[in-house]
This record gives sequence, structure tokens and C-alpha cells, in this order.
Amino acid sequence: MMPGRLLRRRLFLAGALACGLTPVRAADRRFRIALANLDETPGVTLEGLGFTGADVRNSFELAARTRPVEMVYFDNAGDPARAIANAEAAIAAKVDLLIEYNADADANAEIARRLAVAAIPALALVDPLPGAPLYGPDNRAAGRIAGRALGAFARETWPDEQVFGVLIGDLADPGPAISDRVQGITEGVHESLPSLSLASLDTGGQSVRADALLAKFLQTQRGQRLLIATLDDLAAVDVRVEPLADDNAVALPPVHFDGILGVHGGASEKKEIDPNNRGSVVLGSVAYYIDRYGHDVLPLALRLLAGETLPARTVTQHTLITAANVFREYPPFDMN
Repeated sequence: MMPGRLLRRRLFLAGALACGLTPVRAADRRFRIALANLDETPGVTLEGLGFTGADVRNSFELAARTRPVEMVYFDNAGDPARAIANAEAAIAAKVDLLIEYNADADANAEIARRLAVAAIPALALVDPLPGAPLYGPDNRAAGRIAGRALGAFARETWPDEQVFGVLIGDLADPGPAISDRVQGITEGVHESLPSLSLASLDTGGQSVRADALLAKFLQTQRGQRLLIATLDDLAAVDVRVEPLADDNAVALPPVHFDGILGVHGGASEKKEIDPNNRGSVVLGSVAYYIDRYGHDVLPLALRLLAGETLPARTVTQHTLITAANVFREYPPFDMN
């Protein structure tokens, strides 16, 4: 190389470094990651909670802004055949990794087989995908948090009185999530109140039935202190227990402020969990943070792409949201 050219090259490199530019390294590359979402159909909620597929997608859109990723999105629409077709489309798009959110075990087995043939790694959301690390909630642990909150409240507030408990929600749901939550609630409340009896009121997936079911039940349980655990935000909102505030306590089991702002309400609605709402009988809500999945899962995806071995399962951190910590967990600008 001519001395003049060498000098110019050195000057250019020195100028680039002085401007803060560095040569591109393998570690700086952008990855193409696909999210095959469970169901983005408007109005369809996920996991027996108030969240929607749009909440999940939005969390990934926000999380991707600060990370070296290009996101590709697919909607499985709750259809196993479509989930398989979407996985094939992701393979054709030559993605570096697929994040699969699909509830059908047979479809997930086929998706895993096709990804293995294409040598594309995967992460599973909520439901297992053979051979892939899993991220999702711990329904039993979340239930225990709710049960412990109920038991602690009753022990401190009514130490020498008879207490009865009620579970309200879609108890006939065949999935393991509901049964795990119920088991966790029972275990948690029995830590403080080992002899507490828990009645079950099944809404059949129609939260608006919660109030009528509870009203009918209360006719047979007059004069007893009552703890109420609802399996979703909407059921809690539909249980109008304000007249019972002096005699009862309500706690929401494993649910979180949902996509329609659930138990906190919008800017002009009554907020069931709010430091300023002294009349509410709602004790708390166990957060699932589905609207933050992207912020939790994308770092796991990047670690996997960097060659790390991830744990077989990573669980969501569940927190009891009360009037004391709601603004810390969900600042007002998030809720309103």
C-alpha cells in the first residue's frame, strides 16, 4: 500500500474513533426474533385474566426499542393449525429465534420438530414447547400469595371470630392454571387459618354472574365474617360488596390489573385499589405482569442467542398489589 494511502487510512480510522465510531463486531449484530402470539383477536383475554394478545405484543414492541433485535410478529389466533403455519413462515423468514405462545401440546410438538430441522432455537411462553426453555407464571405460587394475604387479614382483623371463605370464578375451566391457583389459594389461607372452609361459586366464564351468585350464597351465611377470593379482575369488579364493608374483606387471587384497567379503573372510574379510595373493601391483587412479558423474555432470548444455557423454566415474579404499593408498581401514567 502506498504511504499516502496508508496515512489517509490511519487518519480516517483515528477520526472514526474520535467520533465514537467502532468497527462492527459479531456481538453487535442485530437478531431477527419472531413472536408467535397466542391470540390477538379483539376482546379475547388470556389465561383467565384480563390481559389480551395486544398487551403481550405491545410489551415486545416496547422492549425491542432498546435492544439489538428486529421483531417479526405472528398471530396464532388460538388455532393450532395456524400456529404450525406461522412457525413455518418464521422458518422461511430465516429468523434467528422463535418465541412461541401456543396452548396446544400436539401443535407445539410439531413446531418443535420443524424448528429442530431448521436449526432455529425457540423460547416458549406459558405453555411448554419440547426442547425449549419456558417462561411463564407460577399459578400455584401466585395463589399462595393471595391465600396468605386473606389469612393474615382475617387473623389480624377478626382474631376471635368465625370466618368463612368463598372462591368465585370460572372454576370449571379445564386448564391447569385455574386448578393450580385454587390449590395455591387454599394452601396459603390454611397457613393462618387451617380450619377455614372455602365454598366454590362457579361463574362459568361469565364474570357478571359473580354478584348474583354471592348474593344468593350470603343468604345462607348471615352473621359470619367473609373472605372472598375471585379468580379474575372482572369478577371482582362485578362483586358489589360495598354494603358488606363492615363485615367482610375481599382479596383478589392470582390476577393483575388487566388490559381494561380492571380493579384500578380508568381516569374517571372508581378505583378499587387506590390510596385515595378509603371505601374500597378490595384487599389486593396478585400481579402477573403479562403486559411486561417482552421486557422479561427478550433478555432471555438474547442470552440464548449468545450461547448461554437457560434454565428449563423461568417464572414470572408475582407481587401482591395493594393501595400501599400500587403507584410504585404501576405509576398513575401507566394506569390512566
